[in-house]
Amino acid sequence: MSLHLAIKFGISGLLTGGVYSLIAIGLSLIFGVMGVINFAHGQMMVWGMYIAYWLFVLLGIEPYFSLLVSAGALFAMGFVVQKLVVNRILDYPEAMQVLPLIGLGLILENSALLFWGPDHRSPQMSLSLSTIWLGDVMLDVPRIIAFVIALLIAFLLFLFLKKTDTGKAIRAAADNRLGARLVGIKVDHINNISFAIGAASVGAAGALMLPLIPLCPHLGHDFTLTAFVIVILGGLGSITGAMVGGLILGVAESLGTLFIPPSMKQVVSFTIMVVIMLLKPQGLFGGKR
Repeated sequence: MSLHLAIKFGISGLLTGGVYSLIAIGLSLIFGVMGVINFAHGQMMVWGMYIAYWLFVLLGIEPYFSLLVSAGALFAMGFVVQKLVVNRILDYPEAMQVLPLIGLGLILENSALLFWGPDHRSPQMSLSLSTIWLGDVMLDVPRIIAFVIALLIAFLLFLFLKKTDTGKAIRAAADNRLGARLVGIKVDHINNISFAIGAASVGAAGALMLPLIPLCPHLGHDFTLTAFVIVILGGLGSITGAMVGGLILGVAESLGTLFIPPSMKQVVSFTIMVVIMLLKPQGLFGGKR
């Protein structure tokens, strides 16, 4: 293995990890506020990809612009799902919370299969084959753009949570739901907004992933598992942990393909998850909880 190839794969993995981070931030936000893991997260991302795909095919809008539509549509979907489904299961035992969300994921996946068929789709966009050179290393322009936009969205979300009244209410509900109710915060409404923002994040991530991987209805499971591994690595409920964990996992998966077939890259992901759960089960940024 040459150092040049390792650097190339490492940088490529870092860029992909930026989008992974955005996917995981949505999952981590949902868990941090409600203590529920959204097992339909990856399937929601696939719907974001399909929205961006059809906007490109029908109207010629590049995913870097249509991600606003994907995020908006998934925001609405997330709000409805939270209001009609998740709010009703918040007090259920954890094992019982899993089943409705897995069921929702299957509904979304099979609906996509019904509407658009099982074929893989890989649209050729204006920048699909564009590359730049960083010294002796060649990098894909779509990957760089996706990385920059994902970091920008993550930064804006961080500012939203820190600086706005709604963001502060979300943080209060995540820290102490009873205390938030006592000071007049409408926690049920905050739950709806939080789930919707998490879904919007993964919708935007779906649009950013469209130029990078072929699209098909069955991608959702892999990305749900990827997001789950990242939030375990970074610490459940930690936005910073999701960001750092996504970058770490992206690099680890990319470098792992130097030694194992790309189809087995999830072996790397789950090895990292097992090691973290054994040595630091609260995650890198999970504090002492």
